[in-house]
Formats: sequence, C-alpha cells, structure tokens
Amino acid sequence: MVRVVKKPEERKSEIIATACDLFLSKGYEKTTMKDVMRHLGIAKGTIYHYFNSKEELLEAVINSVAESEMLRLKMVVENLKGNALERLEQLILNGSNHGADDGHEEILDNLHKNSNAGMHIRLLAKVVTMQAPLYAEQFQLGCEEGVFQTDHPLECAEFLLSGIQFLTDMGIYPWTQEQLERRWKAFPKIIENQLNAPDGSFSFLLKIVPENK
Repeated sequence: MVRVVKKPEERKSEIIATACDLFLSKGYEKTTMKDVMRHLGIAKGTIYHYFNSKEELLEAVINSVAESEMLRLKMVVENLKGNALERLEQLILNGSNHGADDGHEEILDNLHKNSNAGMHIRLLAKVVTMQAPLYAEQFQLGCEEGVFQTDHPLECAEFLLSGIQFLTDMGIYPWTQEQLERRWKAFPKIIENQLNAPDGSFSFLLKIVPENK
C-alpha cells in the first residue's frame, strides 16, 4: 500500500474531524484512540505526534466545533445594523438559526445522548466563553447610547448566555414543553432587569418558540 503523506495541518484537521464523528456516534467513553487510527488507516506514532491522549483530542474536538460556531456568529455580527437594541435582535434571531447544511443540527442531536453528556456540557461552556465578548460589545454600545446601564457588560453577557444555554437545553434539563416555554417567557424581563433596559426591549425573544425535542 502506498503511504499517503499529508501536510501537518491537514492531517491534524482530519484526525479531529474523525474523532468528532466517532465521539458523537459511539460516545466519548466507548471510543478509543485505536478506533480513530483504524478509521483513518494511520499509525500509532502519527496520532500521538499530534495528541498525547484521548482527553487532549477531545479538547481539540470541542475547540474545533466551538470555533466553527464562533466564525458563523462573527459573520452575523459583521452584518448588524442600527442601534444596540436592533443589533441585538438581529444577533439573537439570526445567531440562533442554523443553516440546513451546516452540520450543527446533527451535532446537537448526537450531543444529547447520555454517552456524550460530558462532551456536551464542556462544549456549551466553551461556546459561552467564546461568544460572550460579542454580546458584551452590543451591551456596551447600548450603555453608550443610554438604553442600557451596567458596569459589567462582559460578565452580564456570560451570566445571561450561561443561563439561557443551559436552562433551555433538553439534553441537560428534561422539561416538558410547558415548562420550557414558561422559562423562555421569563427571559425578556430577566435580561431587561440585568441591563436596566426599558420595559419590552427584549420582547422580540418571544418570536423564538423553543421546542421540546
């Protein structure tokens, strides 16, 4: 068999992508480094050249998925227009919509398996940490415009994103549809209180109907 030589970054990306598929389909605990090697047809020395352990490979997978989502959100931010409230509405409504072919829906479905609980929570935490500064920029803009009032825009963004991401994730909290909607309906007022924003500023969130699935 002819040995295929690939550029280091290409090989590394290939390993991460394959590990992601295996972690999601088999579960992190049941996937071994040998599984990844066998799937790619590479030697032990090759995979361990890039990753010292399965834990290190998991971290790379989580970073890769989170960075992909971050790039998508940055594209949304680049097209924002209007004042802070208008920009936040665009960011939240467009940021919550994934394209049919972006692969995120399949990833989320697989993360909800019990075997992927650890990976799921770590990914959510990474996404919140990475995305919070983008929301903080809009909060700061709102403060400069006089519609918000907070001395801690970044921490406020982290707090709100964490609450929304985790409390509405059915892989973490098995709410009924009624329980899920009740919490979602409370978010606009909670956010307004955190930002000292005018009443009704975040009522647009009610345009998003969370689904228990």
